[in-house]
Amino acid sequence: MLHAVNTAQLKDQLLDAHDRIKPYVHRTPVLQSTLLNKKVGALLFFKCENFQRMGAFKMRGAAHAMLCLSDQQKAKGVVTHSSGNMAQAVSLAAKTQGIEAHIVMPQNAPQVKKDAVKDYGGIIHISGNNISDREKMAKQLIAEKGLSFIHPSNDLEVILGQGTAAKELLEEVPDLDVLFTPVGGGGLLAGSAIAAKTLSSTCKIMAGEPQNADDAYRSLLSGKIETNEQANTIADGLRTNLGHINFPIIQALVDQIHLVSEEEIISAMRLIWERMKIIIEPSCAVPFAAVLKNKEAFENQKIGIILSGGNVDLSKLPF
Repeated sequence: MLHAVNTAQLKDQLLDAHDRIKPYVHRTPVLQSTLLNKKVGALLFFKCENFQRMGAFKMRGAAHAMLCLSDQQKAKGVVTHSSGNMAQAVSLAAKTQGIEAHIVMPQNAPQVKKDAVKDYGGIIHISGNNISDREKMAKQLIAEKGLSFIHPSNDLEVILGQGTAAKELLEEVPDLDVLFTPVGGGGLLAGSAIAAKTLSSTCKIMAGEPQNADDAYRSLLSGKIETNEQANTIADGLRTNLGHINFPIIQALVDQIHLVSEEEIISAMRLIWERMKIIIEPSCAVPFAAVLKNKEAFENQKIGIILSGGNVDLSKLPF
């Protein structure tokens, strides 16, 4: 699969994507914490996508995917299936571009997330709780209305949009030794890998993944896309699987995936809340948990960490 990744072409596409989405997204801050630096024994640079529009990095990919549609496609509208951040991202990105957005959400999606989608102008269609139920309803809507499908992670335009967060981080801290992201569906990791490997000659790209949803870790070992029979993790944004578009990029460019336990995720999340005074969701804490767990390996290095989002249900905090 390695021959399928043309890094020079992907670099140009990433730079174009960043120029394209600038009017539609925030350039989020890069924060540091003296205490967390001391705790790890390294210099940590947190790219705060929890401060992004709608509260997560997914705004970047959703905005870019829609900007790449034809006028005819925009006139007909878009559809995605999601119970979380992509539902909100597609709704808001569509609203800012004057596009009608249809969002397929499972019956068990939290009401707070349904309310957010409505606030952003998304038209909700309730499906069964299985991924197959969501996909079936999305296909029905595409057939009925001629909608364009925006996949949450397995879409090159989405991947390129997500990679712009890492591009911005590398512009601010060009001499990073390692760049860390979480990995679930693989869009953020693939996009960040493109940025790390084309904009730096020395930066390694790594990811944190829950032990209870370790499909990406196993996929790198086996050389094919693995799935999880169960994904019982507090990191609800990472319960999805890699796709045929992002996996070749991850396989070719990613240096390592580190697994972390549920306890390590919760501890890392709490540390960021307490010490940095910012709100992050459990999925967002996973790469920092991986750095904490393996701090001897990263001693005295410059480490970038993408804080992926802050859309957390405050009534269900794990601490």
